Amino acid sequence: MGEKNGLAPPTSQLLSTETSLSDVSKHQLAFLLDNIPELVFIKDCSGRYEYMNAAALASLGFGRDYLNSRTLTIFDLASKPVAECIDKLDRRILAGDRDIYDAEERLVGEDGTTRWYAGTRIILRDQSGAPVGLAGISREITFAKRQETMRRSHASLLEMIVKGQPLKDILTALVQEVEGLLDNVFGSVLMLDEKKLILRSGAAPSLSEAYVSTVDGVPVGPNNGSCGTAAFRRDAVYVSDTCQSPLWADYADIAKQHGLRSCWSTPIFGNNDVLLGTFALYSRSVRMPTEMEKEIIDMATNIAGIAIDRRRAEERVHYMAHHDPLTGLSNRNLFWGQFRRALHEAKRENRLVAITYLDLDNFKQINDVYGHAAGDDVLRAFAERITACIRASDVAVRLGGDEFAIIFSNPIHDEAGILARLEEIRRIVQEPIAQSATALTVTCSMGTAFYPNDGKTPESLLAKADAAMYRAKRDSRDRLKGK
Repeated sequence: MGEKNGLAPPTSQLLSTETSLSDVSKHQLAFLLDNIPELVFIKDCSGRYEYMNAAALASLGFGRDYLNSRTLTIFDLASKPVAECIDKLDRRILAGDRDIYDAEERLVGEDGTTRWYAGTRIILRDQSGAPVGLAGISREITFAKRQETMRRSHASLLEMIVKGQPLKDILTALVQEVEGLLDNVFGSVLMLDEKKLILRSGAAPSLSEAYVSTVDGVPVGPNNGSCGTAAFRRDAVYVSDTCQSPLWADYADIAKQHGLRSCWSTPIFGNNDVLLGTFALYSRSVRMPTEMEKEIIDMATNIAGIAIDRRRAEERVHYMAHHDPLTGLSNRNLFWGQFRRALHEAKRENRLVAITYLDLDNFKQINDVYGHAAGDDVLRAFAERITACIRASDVAVRLGGDEFAIIFSNPIHDEAGILARLEEIRRIVQEPIAQSATALTVTCSMGTAFYPNDGKTPESLLAKADAAMYRAKRDSRDRLKGK
């Protein structure tokens, strides 16, 4: 290209003023510029491009000779959002008072795809020092930018885990971080319900509530979408088209309704290779994940595993500290807090609370005759039977040994109703408990006290119930006594 609108030949402007072209032909320089990965351009002050190397044209989807004999601006070459961003940046630089600018550009295409570029802009001036154009060289840094963002996200999420943030908040932040790193994808975490072997919703902030509720509870098994199948196979399942895959036969309609055409799911594992759930990405396009997307999925799956595993461990520790390991009932540590809370609510609502002390009759003889394993079976069966006879708002407790308690705090209870319920428990407890060689029959003695008539503190009420239970034992056992 020759001079145009006062713009010096581009090759001479790209070199230092002290550099001579006497031994370097323009053809050789053009060849060099067309074979480097950086994007090189020269444009005049009105935005018309005088030169673009092959890499710059390729980044916009054109061949290396596209600019020949054409007078084009960025608005002729790129989508409107990208063109507006570049034009705004270049006009700001031309209006400045510095000759050289380093800049990072975040370009978002019409399809929502994000690309990052870093480079240098140089203002070209005529002999009087007036700006006549702009030269630039830049390179795509999208991968590096994502890696940097991923490292920061990783550190931020681990900090949330260490600080004990709610698991729901951690998983939601994780999904949002992944969605921010990638283009046009929607994330989801499903957590395994081990007892029911189903997947329950953990976090899916960008998916519709209707879709989330539909897949909440998807069974673990073959042909149960990407997530149910990934959990079943314990391996990644990438479905490129949810409308065509046999794995999605039962879910294709709901996926199509919400425009979710592909789904890539990976199982989440904790310590000792325990399955915890799945992490999935959805796309509105029919496609497989890119290598970058796979790498980010692996990162997200790893963090989700750490978060869920840690929370489950904390829950196990808390459960073990407050529950009896043999029967699963609340233990003495948890009992006092539950009792105080029940009395506080009863005082506020002006209603009755009852505490019943239960003790198995002649339990030592069972251990002595049949062994401690049989005694443990009896205790477990006893706990199951009293639990089956009380309401969800009532509390069954193992105080220690063969001593148990029940807090009746349901607002519909009255004294007569509670006593009737206790007689039913006493009858059910007497049903034979099957053993390998025989069946054992046990009985229990009970003592009950009522708030507020028999006392107003947990300690006084439990003491009166305990005393009533001992009177029942003294009166030939297998009895229910009030205060």
